[in-house]
Amino acid sequence: MTLDDLLGAHCAPLDPSHRLEGDALTTHLQLLDGWQIEDGALRKTFTFANYYQTLAFVNALAWMVHREDHHPDLLVQYNRCTVAFNTHSAGGITRNDFICAAKTDSVHAQGAAR
Repeated sequence: MTLDDLLGAHCAPLDPSHRLEGDALTTHLQLLDGWQIEDGALRKTFTFANYYQTLAFVNALAWMVHREDHHPDLLVQYNRCTVAFNTHSAGGITRNDFICAAKTDSVHAQGAAR
């Protein structure tokens, strides 16, 4: 499994048998920069220069997660946004969460390049 594998993948309906735990969770987490497991979710806070950039990121993220049909919890503040993924139908963290986390980093990187 590589970061490119995650970026090229798409989310699928999952049940509790697809929950990642132990070494599988650690291995997937090592593919991502700055993401952490907190309160049963894959979480990262992104920072921005101002409110406009924060909302631009949230809007771009909304488009991507809608396409994947895998929606995170968001905490939107003036110059930052905390994104938290978990798979409710599986009762934990799954490959879908890592797919969307990798794509979230890509959305953020594309916005930073402008």
